Amino acid sequence: MTWPETQRADAAKKIKNRKKMDSSNLTTLLEDETPEQQTQRPVSAFASKPDRPPTQNSLQKYSPLVWSGYFDREDDISIPETDNVFHVYIAGTEGPVVFCLHGGGYSGLSFALAASKIKEKARVVAMDLRGHGKSVTENDVDLSIETMCNDVLAVMKAMYGDSPPATVLVGHSMGGSVAVHVAAKRLLPNLAGLVVVDVVEGTAMASLIHMQKILSSRMQHFSSVEKAIEWSVKGGSLRNVDSARVSVPSTLKYDDAKKCYTYRACLEETEQYWRGWYEGLSDKYLSCPVPKLLMLAGTDRLDRALTIGQMQGKFQMVLVRHTGHAIQEDVPEEFSNLILNFISRNRIGPHGIEIPGLRRPSQSLP
Repeated sequence: MTWPETQRADAAKKIKNRKKMDSSNLTTLLEDETPEQQTQRPVSAFASKPDRPPTQNSLQKYSPLVWSGYFDREDDISIPETDNVFHVYIAGTEGPVVFCLHGGGYSGLSFALAASKIKEKARVVAMDLRGHGKSVTENDVDLSIETMCNDVLAVMKAMYGDSPPATVLVGHSMGGSVAVHVAAKRLLPNLAGLVVVDVVEGTAMASLIHMQKILSSRMQHFSSVEKAIEWSVKGGSLRNVDSARVSVPSTLKYDDAKKCYTYRACLEETEQYWRGWYEGLSDKYLSCPVPKLLMLAGTDRLDRALTIGQMQGKFQMVLVRHTGHAIQEDVPEEFSNLILNFISRNRIGPHGIEIPGLRRPSQSLP
């Protein structure tokens, strides 16, 4: 038999043997094995690449994380002569107060990962706004800008009285508009700084006509908290899995009738207040007589008033790249550094005193 004939015979024999194999004898696919099976299976000396490590299942990857790993304590602030009780998360014991206001549909835990670093140099208070998180009010859907401003002022007065420490207001999205309006009222003693995160009047006003469609297009019901966390990450609203594991559970409530989790905040019912959040925001921001930082996730979001103000040096602007709308959640370490540098640059301390240990940018002598 010639060499080619020998090759053909061997090939035919292999095909015949392959057909005789029963499906029950086929090697189990890696994807179908349990982690224990993957660990116990011997490694072939002739393998071209190492075995794939056991994969982490969805329940583990998206399981909730406890807030106490980031904040030091939580508290309920009762407002006198009302039935309103606002929930706050607190971290740190020294330095100025970084008072954080979250965006619509988020909660105070939106700042959890950032708080764990900021608290090394300053105090952090993150408040659940009305209709959000664990706060309970007489009217959870009254998200008018005036009402939310009064809520913030009432909480700060209940916590610190008439002489609060030096305070930096930090607001994200809707919370950014609240922070600006509170600062513009000039009713907060010792307000030392204002930080607005990814909200600009022009862009916000233009997007309002799409808001109902955006809200209705979200997944509305979740069979578990883990599924909600997974959806927030895979859907793109949050890019940091650990932050989502801390913050997303506080944005949900359990619906006994439907036997599933739904959103805590009823944003669809607050449309009448949306324009009030953002109308005239740029001029109010520029009028605030304190150091200001505008943190943006994109380069195309400055409107005309802010562009002129920025050119005139009326505020500091930072573009945070490779992040989504929730900058404080997606890149908490970078966010924390920006906040601490802002405090250092402007010498903001508990009572106007520079904070020990914070490096201040060198300044040239006059």
